[in-house]
Amino acid sequence: MSLDLSPRPGAARPATMVRAQALMELRLLSRNGEQLLLTLVIPLLLLVAATRAGSVVDLGAGRTIDVVTPGVLALAVLSTAFTSLAIATGFERRYGVLKRLGASPLPRWGLLAGKVAAIAVVELVQLTVLVAVAQLLGWQPTGGAGAYAWLVVLAVLGTAAFGALALLIAGTLRAEATLAVANLVYVVLLVGGGLIVPLSRHPDAIAAVLQLLPSGALGEGLRTAFETGSPGLLPVLVLTVWAVGAGLLTARCFRWE
Repeated sequence: MSLDLSPRPGAARPATMVRAQALMELRLLSRNGEQLLLTLVIPLLLLVAATRAGSVVDLGAGRTIDVVTPGVLALAVLSTAFTSLAIATGFERRYGVLKRLGASPLPRWGLLAGKVAAIAVVELVQLTVLVAVAQLLGWQPTGGAGAYAWLVVLAVLGTAAFGALALLIAGTLRAEATLAVANLVYVVLLVGGGLIVPLSRHPDAIAAVLQLLPSGALGEGLRTAFETGSPGLLPVLVLTVWAVGAGLLTARCFRWE
């Protein structure tokens, strides 16, 4: 019985290529200590420190853990979907990795799908760990099961908005500029972007601006959802507009090399 050993050139199935790309992205992330620090360690430290340090910052009425936890969950989405993605993609573009992958059988949409899938896995781990730790620290959300469903919806919208912005920066700026801008935006939004401190604790004029930013919409949406069971229409609308607008701009301006 003879075996057919003739070559069979051709690309693998798209789903197989996307899965392989996502696994590679996860392996690269797991080997990068700086990215792990940014995506998991910092939100965890902030959650514990804010809970144990007391009312260093005026967070308004309610227990500190109940106010801080939704903001830390929003910060986890920001750190992974924006800062980590922007830095990694910027340096991949600088070193020609994107150019070579773009010339491979992997379609360009497949590259982006692989990155999105890897981000989704990382965020699932992040949010699961943060929710578990928060509950151990005494977090008792009153929004019921619906609040966790809204956590998924808002996390998806936030990932789309921040991810599109990350790719826009990484695809238009030099790698060094991307690194600086991504870290600067992370710090600015952490301190004054409506993530941790509720919008009600800001002056009205500033709160009106912050609620239209993706950071303020995500942070306030999660706080409201875990308190009342629904984030309201405005956070969902703001995140959707940012995701669509930034996505269209990225598709137009992103340069692969």
